[in-house]
Amino acid sequence: MMEKKKPQNFLLTGMSDLSGWHEEWREEVFKKIAENPQHQFLFLTKRPDLLSFETDLDNAWFGVTVTRKSELWRIDALRSNVKAKKYHVTFEPLFDDPGKVDLTGIDWIVVGTMTGAKSRTVKTDPGWAYSLTEQAHELNIPVFWKEDLVPIMGEEMIQEMPDVFNKVLEEQRIWNNQKSK
Repeated sequence: MMEKKKPQNFLLTGMSDLSGWHEEWREEVFKKIAENPQHQFLFLTKRPDLLSFETDLDNAWFGVTVTRKSELWRIDALRSNVKAKKYHVTFEPLFDDPGKVDLTGIDWIVVGTMTGAKSRTVKTDPGWAYSLTEQAHELNIPVFWKEDLVPIMGEEMIQEMPDVFNKVLEEQRIWNNQKSK
């Protein structure tokens, strides 16, 4: 994977949790991230209270998953326990209205809804998605609505990404065009 020079965006903890990683693993991965500045790396946790580290990596994004108002503490814990340059929050699925959210220092938010077997019974309220979007936009934070929101929100989806992610996607397009010539 890392031998590729083609820029990519990687979600490294889509099926795991950063808080479950051994420190040695994390340090080894961080070393590889530092060696590959052309890529962007995203990490997620539901347990930022179990983390405690500092990194100056420019291409590593640390985030938390928030599914309800009672979990907003995770955002504060992330900022307190992970000293990093880039933060994101994934609001997915939303089980209740998160209300006013302190997004200070957050660089990107993602909003989604329940998928799979429970998707018919658990739905994100459109008002909650709009409220989070308005709060983020007031702070010039890009917002990405996941495709699973289309049945709830309609076809007019907001799918903004941080500039650096867009830059990677553009570099991929250029890379692919050069390879096809």
